[in-house]
Amino acid sequence: MIEKIEEKIAACEAILFTMGDSVELDKIAKGIEASTQETEEVLEALALRYEQEDRGLKLITLDQSYQLCTKPEYYDALIRVASQPKRQVMTPVLLETLSIIAYRQPITKAEIEKIRGVKSDHAVNKLVEYELVREDGRLEGPGRPILFATTEEFLRRFGLSSYQELPVLDEKQEEEIKKEVMTEVNKAYPEETQEGKEPSPKEEEV
Repeated sequence: MIEKIEEKIAACEAILFTMGDSVELDKIAKGIEASTQETEEVLEALALRYEQEDRGLKLITLDQSYQLCTKPEYYDALIRVASQPKRQVMTPVLLETLSIIAYRQPITKAEIEKIRGVKSDHAVNKLVEYELVREDGRLEGPGRPILFATTEEFLRRFGLSSYQELPVLDEKQEEEIKKEVMTEVNKAYPEETQEGKEPSPKEEEV
């Protein structure tokens, strides 16, 4: 059993460095043979050490999981010795689709298209390719459509520790969004909306 606090800090560091991806708190606790509360305290000590010292790494929290990451200020040094990663272009369409998924998750593609008023196959597929969105099971109902939700990479990209940190939309903001959506739908399908029909999504915007 690991007893000394310094050894526990070192053990946590070794686990996170070796795993590479985020590791759940209970798994780290099992690895160092400690309670989750004590493990959180050890991880806080490790995170503080990275902050106070001139280190190239930092410890981030991702919804009850932990991961070692490179500090942003050293990214330029990395790309000078490694292949520059493929640039991910976040267009307004992708950002709009991502925000819908983030606030309404889990959500089906049909529900996304109903909100946007256009087909969203390309946008959803791109977000999955960028690892910002993932399949999250299927809806119990006719056809059992796929549900989509955001990923840990989404949290990392936008500097969030959990989904609870997403900005809260008040009633006024939600009402404004609904009005904007209806305005766009009325522009796209003037005849159908006047007749009271449910508009079908038009061809997808890229």
